[in-house]
Amino acid sequence: MFLYTKQYGLGTEEEDAFVRSLSVLGNLADQLYYPCEHIAWAADAKVLHVDSARWWTLSTALWGLSLLLGVARSLWMVLKLRQRLQSPTAAFTSRLPRSKRRATEVQMRSEVLTLLSNLADLANAVHWLPPGVLWAGRFPPWLVGLMGTISSLLSIYQAAQAGSPTEAESP
Repeated sequence: MFLYTKQYGLGTEEEDAFVRSLSVLGNLADQLYYPCEHIAWAADAKVLHVDSARWWTLSTALWGLSLLLGVARSLWMVLKLRQRLQSPTAAFTSRLPRSKRRATEVQMRSEVLTLLSNLADLANAVHWLPPGVLWAGRFPPWLVGLMGTISSLLSIYQAAQAGSPTEAESP
């Protein structure tokens, strides 16, 4: 994870400043999450003598923040891609070239799947926060499992799609 974040840096190659900001903040939340989770685990394993509950809460809050930033980023990207596809100027210039249009549609589909996956994970992240925070602790076990399964299946599907030739690459 660190190498990805280091490679992304401050997102200077990202054209949209809002997307860049969301991505950098999401990376920061991810980088803070991991040590907090490790400290919580070490406290539960009696390796460290600290209150694990506080560290679990902090790591879960950081996970939720990262997911919330991911949701905002995906929503923004879907709106921007949709605008690109429905742009009135594109209609007068015989629309986007077919290959670019397909690539934009594939990217939009990917963003929608990422959005749905992040929302399923966010529902679980809130569930695992301390009682009194939104719907924390109120999900029955089957719903927690269903949300995790939905998120996992969407991620597996996206990984499989990324590994195969896309519609945009076919003639």
